[in-house]
Amino acid sequence: MAEQDKKIVVSGIRSTGNLHLGNYLGALSKFVRMQDDYDCRYFIADLHALTTHPDPKQMQENVKSILAEYLAAGLDPEKNTIFVQSDVPEVSEMYLLLNMHAGIGELMRTASFKDKARKALGIATEGDDIEKEIIGNNTNRSVNAGLLTYPVLMAVDILIQRANLVPVGKDQEQHLELTRRFARRFNSFYGVDYFSEPVNFNFGANAVKVPGLDGSGKMGKSEGNCIYLIDDEKTLRKKVMRAVTDEGPKEPNQTPSQPVENLFTLMELVSEPDVVAHYRNAYADCSIRYGDLKKQLAEDILKMTLPIRERILDIRGNDQYLSKVVAQGAEKAREYASATLRDVREIMGIKKL
Repeated sequence: MAEQDKKIVVSGIRSTGNLHLGNYLGALSKFVRMQDDYDCRYFIADLHALTTHPDPKQMQENVKSILAEYLAAGLDPEKNTIFVQSDVPEVSEMYLLLNMHAGIGELMRTASFKDKARKALGIATEGDDIEKEIIGNNTNRSVNAGLLTYPVLMAVDILIQRANLVPVGKDQEQHLELTRRFARRFNSFYGVDYFSEPVNFNFGANAVKVPGLDGSGKMGKSEGNCIYLIDDEKTLRKKVMRAVTDEGPKEPNQTPSQPVENLFTLMELVSEPDVVAHYRNAYADCSIRYGDLKKQLAEDILKMTLPIRERILDIRGNDQYLSKVVAQGAEKAREYASATLRDVREIMGIKKL
């Protein structure tokens, strides 16, 4: 199939530290599966990372780490457009333009903004009045505007590349819905049929939510419950053996507690079906030994991550190769983005005299 006939796929990961198993299972492994059949454009979201005020001295190192992990996971720069978000300045200009069509209220109502604002401001309430608490906050703490408009920048990343498909995790589905809304609003406001509405792509399955090791929620860097692709064997085993469980089932066919169900979920993602069935049955008849389950889980995760780790270490030290990959990617990404921005400026009436 010619490249111009392929559907366009866009996705990216923030450069805020090393990638973890959740990133791999939820995104990277899909990226690799798609690269032969789609026009794939994958980026390292360093502009998105700015919402958490990373150490400027660490910024470039983080970008290099994510890039090396992309490549080590199997992304081929000859088959994909792989680039750094900030290497495409057209994104920043279109971010400004699209912000003119985003409502403050709809941005403040996004689940991710509410959660991050609560943490930033130390707000304990789970109610819907958080918008009032943010606006009325008179402490020294603050929520930056970049965090509020994060979904707009994400929408620009997608729309500026004219994406058809966007493989995102469950936590990003609301942002993708906003992207579709912004596309419709732009088309309606200017009376054009310019942007199509991108959809999530997950090979026909539900979006993957990879749980962490702390017994609650998803695997995430800020939660400190991650297994990183760069973890060595000793570190990984130690993390898994320390995973939260409970005192064990008290009666046959008992519903597992959330921490234990999390371990079963992880096992379903990395282990063979018969292995999962064995431990599920052992839990059901109350004969399960969590230590054995954890040892098996660690072994199966290592089979997946150790080959990737070896490639990361090999690629990470090759600065010349990494620079070549992103320079090549930026050139292609800018070609696509500049054409879209030129059209958007024209549609919005921004023209040279």
